[in-house]
Parts: sequence; C-alpha cells; structure tokens
Amino acid sequence: MLAVMLLRALRGHFTARRHLAVTNTGWYWHFVDVVWLFVFTSLYLSPRLR
Repeated sequence: MLAVMLLRALRGHFTARRHLAVTNTGWYWHFVDVVWLFVFTSLYLSPRLR
C-alpha cells in the first residue's frame, strides 16, 4: 500500500485538496499498529506474567 502511495505521489496524483488515499493509508497503518500491540501483548507478554 505504501509503495502504491509512493508511485502515485511521484506521478503527481495528490494535491492539497486531493489526498484522501494518503489519509486512508495513514488510518490503515494506525489500525495495524493498534492490532499489533494487542497481538504482541496477548501472545508474548501474557504467558510470562505469572
């Protein structure tokens, strides 16, 4: 997804008013980060908390 955004940016597809795809990609990666924190905590840390 980031590679596609880079290619589109290099081709000039985004402007100050036309950048929804960049915003959506950012939201997606924030979601991935939150999910990873949950997965990391539940799989790696919880078994060691005894």
